[in-house]
Amino acid sequence: MERSNSITELLQLARQGDSEALTKVFDAAYGELRALARARLSRAAPNTLLDTTSLVHEAFLRFADLGRLRVDDREHFLRYASHAMRSVIVDFVRERMALRRGGGAAHVTLNSEVDVPGGEAEAEILRVHEALEALGQRDARLVQVVEMRYFAGMTEQEIATVLGVTDRTVRRDWEKARLLLAAMLR
Repeated sequence: MERSNSITELLQLARQGDSEALTKVFDAAYGELRALARARLSRAAPNTLLDTTSLVHEAFLRFADLGRLRVDDREHFLRYASHAMRSVIVDFVRERMALRRGGGAAHVTLNSEVDVPGGEAEAEILRVHEALEALGQRDARLVQVVEMRYFAGMTEQEIATVLGVTDRTVRRDWEKARLLLAAMLR
């Protein structure tokens, strides 16, 4: 609880313009961010070239401008971090797929038996991302539950605390999201 209060206080200082507070937030939350990244990479992107440290640092760069971002407390910060990590991985996969296709170079077919390892896994990441975007149009909370549970490895109780709902609501949202995503991915 003390660490949660500390991160919340540091976030408030960062929003008020304290440039060193953001670095302190990163230091205080680094272990948790690495755990989120490790869970994210092991579940959704095991075949990418990103490692835990790279993902944490790239995500941190995405939310380094807390002057614009309204993060109120540790839970909100972790929720946003899980979203930022998903975004980093999707962008990384898109970039790799574009490079694999030649990155704008003229395409030449060498052999019909050429197979690029990891291509299917990366395509699946993009399909899941697109399905989550579509799901977000229907119910944003379902996407938050998926990001926190599947991508960030948070427990139902942790998600319930972050979202301000009961763990039973989180379970229902998780089941609903899984069913809708499965239908969208077929």
